[in-house]
Amino acid sequence: MLGDVPLWATVLQFLTAGLVGGFCVLQWVWWRGALRSEASTWSLALSVTMGALLLVGGLHGVSESPAARELLAFGHAQLLGALLLVALPAAHVFGGRGPRLRPWVVAVGAVLVARALLWFLPADRVPGLSGGRAGAVALLFVALAVVVGYVVAALGRAHLTRLGWMVVTAGSTSSAMLVAGVLLPGRPVGALLASLWPLPLALGLESLAFVRVRRAQRTAQRRELMRDALAAVTNSAWFHRDADALLLQARDAARRVLDDPSVEASLRPLQRDRFVADLFPDAPERLAAHDRTFLVDLALVVSTAAERYALGDRLERAAVTDPLTRLPNRRAADTHLVEVLERAAVERTRVAVVYCDIDGFKDVNDRAGHAAGDELLRRTADLLRGWVDDDTYVARLAGDEFAVVVSRAPDDDALGGLAHRLRTEFAAHVGTSNGPRLTCGVAAWDPTDVVDADALLRHADAAMLEAKRTSSGHRVFDPTMRARADDRRRVRTALERAVAEDRITAYFQPIVDTRTLEVVGLEALARWQEGDAVVLPEHWIEIAEETGLIVPIGRSMARQSRRALDRHQMPVAVNLSARELHEPDVLERLDEAWAGGPWEHLTVEITESTMLRTTTAVPVLSELRARGARIALDDFGTGYSSLARLARLPVDVLKIDRSFVRELRTPRGVGAVRAIVALAEHHGLDVVAEGVESAGDLQVLVELGVPRAQGNFVGRPAAGLPVRGARPQPRSTEPLRTTGEQRRVEARGARTVPRPLRVVHGGDDATPEHL
Repeated sequence: MLGDVPLWATVLQFLTAGLVGGFCVLQWVWWRGALRSEASTWSLALSVTMGALLLVGGLHGVSESPAARELLAFGHAQLLGALLLVALPAAHVFGGRGPRLRPWVVAVGAVLVARALLWFLPADRVPGLSGGRAGAVALLFVALAVVVGYVVAALGRAHLTRLGWMVVTAGSTSSAMLVAGVLLPGRPVGALLASLWPLPLALGLESLAFVRVRRAQRTAQRRELMRDALAAVTNSAWFHRDADALLLQARDAARRVLDDPSVEASLRPLQRDRFVADLFPDAPERLAAHDRTFLVDLALVVSTAAERYALGDRLERAAVTDPLTRLPNRRAADTHLVEVLERAAVERTRVAVVYCDIDGFKDVNDRAGHAAGDELLRRTADLLRGWVDDDTYVARLAGDEFAVVVSRAPDDDALGGLAHRLRTEFAAHVGTSNGPRLTCGVAAWDPTDVVDADALLRHADAAMLEAKRTSSGHRVFDPTMRARADDRRRVRTALERAVAEDRITAYFQPIVDTRTLEVVGLEALARWQEGDAVVLPEHWIEIAEETGLIVPIGRSMARQSRRALDRHQMPVAVNLSARELHEPDVLERLDEAWAGGPWEHLTVEITESTMLRTTTAVPVLSELRARGARIALDDFGTGYSSLARLARLPVDVLKIDRSFVRELRTPRGVGAVRAIVALAEHHGLDVVAEGVESAGDLQVLVELGVPRAQGNFVGRPAAGLPVRGARPQPRSTEPLRTTGEQRRVEARGARTVPRPLRVVHGGDDATPEHL
């Protein structure tokens, strides 16, 4: 099919082959890129085949060797067949709706294989044909007809663009030139057409490839812009809290990337704080698939951010709002009070806090149930909410406690009137004639004071507690209460320092036998050593309980009592507070402080009210009693013990409160002590009387059968206790009665105590003398 052609035709073939080769490189880059598609694969295959075909044709024109020309002619014929074969899937991909591809490929492949075989057959072996090459030419026309038929079928139903029609025209021109070149063998025009027929198709294909590569580049650039725009909107979603502003940013980004000013956006709320966002142009059907995905991604970022904003707002409201009353909670009140005080410090105005507490709230819960208590709190909140204006702020602090913050407060008299009106309206609209009442404490801040929101709340709380104590209904925090609060704060600071410096010392008061005055035990009493003075517990024990300092103080008392046991060889009693019993590691701490000492020489004293009101008291004390320690019920008779309950408590000793001992000269006091002694004998308990201050008290206690006593008359508390051996018992003396302890020792035969010692009325430097 190839023949001799002019030099310019050969040069034109080489130039076209180079052009096609360059486009092959571009298409290869496109094929390797992120936008690889089936169209790019077959477009590259067509270009490679077309370039090879032109290159072989050019080499045939410049070759002078017959053998080489023959080989190049065969290669050209096979490349032509390969081009026809590749054209089938390319047309299928570009057409999009072509017939089933496989039968056509099989048919064309079979024809081309037969054509390749016929190329080598001599003329006399092919009946009816002038030679093998003539048969190959015939088969070429068959393959060409099949390919043209498939292309027409594939592209006939496709919507072709102008570029598509150009490629179809170029292909038709190339096909016509090929047919003319084959039908005009031996003529210069036929040879020229046979060598130059690929040029129109090559130019058309490369024009199509160029357009597609440019389109792919623009698509890749647009996708990069989409990624950047999506990242920018996503970042803004994290740093902003306005969903509408974020929606506008997403809309502007979509308009800029898609180059479509008709893009609009909407954000619609759904139920349960859900949102749906939409981004849409005027003609959505014209959007490419990746453009639609981009709009969907932007809308999803906006809707998700809007839901997160709504959830964050709800959580913030929940964090600063009381769920029952919908009032601001303690955290919100603290923040608001700080802001109000800072603003008032600049404006030089007063700020006041009205601290309100519902008296009888627990009774409502106990009598009518928690639902009634919740309803009472809601009604109280509704009442206080009616007082809210530009200068007031109402919050629920905790439980049944509320606060009204007045940002521009009047004088103290007007504030007292405000508290009185609150109580009056509460009684009229919330409480009943015999139901709960509102108690109010008022504290004001002046511009000359230090900005301290916590102190202002504490002062208002202190005023409310004072109003409760005096049953006055409301109280304004005055200079007297301020001085008391300052003293309390100073005591607390000094107490914290004393605890840190280990200046809480154990003083030991002897517990004596009432008949012989022999010391049978010691009680450790905490004393605060402040310089040369000693601060008694009544001045600081309440503060220690409130602040939790009583816990390290109690551990220190236990450690010092353990050392006293070794020093004095006598049983020791240690007080255990309610705050200590609430500690989860109370047993471990007591183990550590007692340092492996004999538990049978330790008595743990606990008040009657603590025993009954602390849920952890009975298990802890039962464990201590199981180890061998004795449990004493302090201040007995002042609490709420019943006979049935006393039998179930882990108790070994009853300590008669000093209030009964002070009334021993009256029938009422004698009757109370006699009843306690009888109760103790009935339950097998020991009895100790506290607060013995005179010989007359001691004489009455002996007559009533109280075996042991303690008080200033029989021994004052001291840091060191001088003792010596017990004095001999007169032979003529008989014991008045057998004590409960003696009965238990005789019955058990296992628990022993150190030998009783007697106090020597001398200096503190005396040392114990062992018998």
